Amino acid sequence: MLQTIEAFDRIGEENAFAVLARATALAQSGKDIINLGIGQPDFSTPAHIVEAAIKALRDGHHGYTPATGLLATREAVVRRTLTTTGVEVSPENVMIMPGGKPTMFAAILMFGAPGVDILYPDPGFPIYRSMIEFTGARPVPVPIREENGFAFSADETLALITPATRLLIVNSPANPTGGVTPRAEIEKLVRGLDAHPHVAILSDEIYDVMTYDGETHTSLLQFPEIRDRLIVLNGWSKTWAMTGWRMGWSIWPNGPESGHLYDKVRKLAVNCWSCVNAPSQFAGIAAIDGPQDDVEKMLAAFDRRRRIVVEGLNALPGFSCITPKGAFYAFPNVRDTGRPAKAFASALLEDAGVALIGGPDFGVLGEGYLRLSYANSEENILRALERIESFLAR
Repeated sequence: MLQTIEAFDRIGEENAFAVLARATALAQSGKDIINLGIGQPDFSTPAHIVEAAIKALRDGHHGYTPATGLLATREAVVRRTLTTTGVEVSPENVMIMPGGKPTMFAAILMFGAPGVDILYPDPGFPIYRSMIEFTGARPVPVPIREENGFAFSADETLALITPATRLLIVNSPANPTGGVTPRAEIEKLVRGLDAHPHVAILSDEIYDVMTYDGETHTSLLQFPEIRDRLIVLNGWSKTWAMTGWRMGWSIWPNGPESGHLYDKVRKLAVNCWSCVNAPSQFAGIAAIDGPQDDVEKMLAAFDRRRRIVVEGLNALPGFSCITPKGAFYAFPNVRDTGRPAKAFASALLEDAGVALIGGPDFGVLGEGYLRLSYANSEENILRALERIESFLAR
């Protein structure tokens, strides 16, 4: 029997894909399934973006690209970053990635090792903890609490830092909760990090434009005092409905004070994925520089759906749901139903034909919650709420 290294016995998964696979199998068997589980916009990639990729193929862009990404793509990210954050970065610090996860993989791999602590949000995106455990580092959950509007607490986060801490992961707007951390709390965190210069920060800002009710996203790039140890994750998947294109970007520090992180991730790219394909990069440029009408329509639709979801969930017996301020997820509290969250989500899929994700798939503090993605049509959301109501009435 072949034996792999022990690290593969520790690696986890993103259960949203397992739920998607089961929902697909049920649908193929003839069952009507409404999928509110996967975090994927139900909109098509805007036509001008698709045409840019087709043009790139017809123009002969079929070969390798630089491991860091085409200069033109990195320059587009620079422009977009200046527009959204007011911060000017160098294209020499921008890395074009095959999606968002490779940035998590690279950052955690750089800092994770036995004897090291890595702090991550809980409930949070499950790949954070999975990769931390893969490296042998100790995963230290930062509680993301409903009573705090699912924003992280700077005081609670800073209290968890020890001399063994090497990396802090933050995410706002957040998956799975839809929480948005206020600027004042982020400022407090940055001030506190001054006492911990040995701690790098990975800021997952993939949902940066998806805020509601007057909330605004605060990028950690806006704090120059931490720039030499800050990694920012972002990408095209959510904002421009490009999940399958596998297009992400990240901004890395470089130079001796940062441990030459940018050069390290470049070497990792050379050893792992080589480069991101050229046509997708031309599509990425078109997404950033082209018209944003489709993005605005998508955000308006998400806002309408969000209101429908919150009203509908709060009308269900045993459910309570605070209003998410960002992303496209609701994270209802279902403790009063008396049902364990994962078993509840499984029963809703199998018996009611509604795919949701159990809160424990996002961390130990996710028990008692479900994640619902409102990246689906209003019609399907209303049908799903009716099915959940009927299921609860049995």
